[in-house]
Amino acid sequence: MDDLEPTLLVIPLLAVLAPLLTRGLGRWIRIPVVVFELLLGILVGPALLGWAAPSEFIQALSEYGLAMLFFVAGTEIQFGSFRGRLGRRASLGWLISLAAGIAAGFLLAPGEAAIVIGVALCSTALGTLLPILRDAGELPTPFGQAVAAIGAVGEFGPLIAISIFLGGREPGVSTVVLALFALLAGLAIWLAFKMPRGAMHAFVSSTLHTSGQFAIRVVFLILAALVSLSIVLDLDMLLGAFTAGIVWRLVMRDATEADREAVESKIEGVAFGFLVPVFFIYTGVTFDLQALLEQPQLFLLLPVGLVALLIVRGLPSMLAAPVGSTRRERLSIALLGATALPIIVAVTAIGVDEGILTTTHQAVLIATGMLSVLLFPLIGMALRGDKVKAGSALQDDMA
Repeated sequence: MDDLEPTLLVIPLLAVLAPLLTRGLGRWIRIPVVVFELLLGILVGPALLGWAAPSEFIQALSEYGLAMLFFVAGTEIQFGSFRGRLGRRASLGWLISLAAGIAAGFLLAPGEAAIVIGVALCSTALGTLLPILRDAGELPTPFGQAVAAIGAVGEFGPLIAISIFLGGREPGVSTVVLALFALLAGLAIWLAFKMPRGAMHAFVSSTLHTSGQFAIRVVFLILAALVSLSIVLDLDMLLGAFTAGIVWRLVMRDATEADREAVESKIEGVAFGFLVPVFFIYTGVTFDLQALLEQPQLFLLLPVGLVALLIVRGLPSMLAAPVGSTRRERLSIALLGATALPIIVAVTAIGVDEGILTTTHQAVLIATGMLSVLLFPLIGMALRGDKVKAGSALQDDMA
């Protein structure tokens, strides 16, 4: 408890400080709050100030924060985005990224490590991008919908790849287990469709401002059930969390706009006000900065990693750019599509646990992801410039 108690105090302090720094510097430069959460976590971690230390309790909270991040990402999925041109091109772009990422991985580290590196490089941090797009008012625009589709495929696709290639089974067996999960998840989605919505929504509405908070309790039940199913089937828990978000969105699809917004605000309050900051700050606390400091030449690999992300994930993402996009908008989409971190953290953790990667490899990849989160959205949104409000162009793009 000696190590736990200071950490329990330090992390909430940093969680409050991070948005203050974002707001304070926002007059001159827009930096995502997640960047400050990561950097502050590194600052107070064992490698520097030593005010916070790893602990099993905070680790558990951190993992739940990561699950909530992917749950929220699942709730943001716009299924209409996957129809027509946008869905086809976003999916094709990700498949190209996966192939290019594994090829790049084999150049750096032949063997199983190449798959870990490839999956990391073909990911997109949808959970990180969504708050940026939402705050900029871009989510309803064709540009925002394109980035959301790229991000959805860039998070869901790597989860499937992790489950097939890094689950400790033969790929054939993993595919069968994954099919079983898909069957059970499909059953949950079917039940969501069949649920008596009138009674459900009435009960949700009646408890929105009471101690019952039925909607939030159902959210945690769905999340826990599908995450537990993933763990039982030896799949990555994030696959269950992402699916849980999709199921909840379907449950609430016919709720009134006011009720849906009220529930979403509560979910986002729990996620981005509590659990998700714990995940990002704790990622900084446990970041192996010492491995990089002991071998300063490794810092030279960080620009190489950024270029690799931009080539492997960014360039194929441009396939999903809305019709009529300018060169600046396409480059902006490439930069946002190449923004990666949560999947990198997850897949490298699996790689280290399986003995495929060293902690030094993990530190380089995570540091690259951190830099991508710091630089790519900043440059990408600056290139985007003034947003274009959603209109008929969105329908034309989905046709």
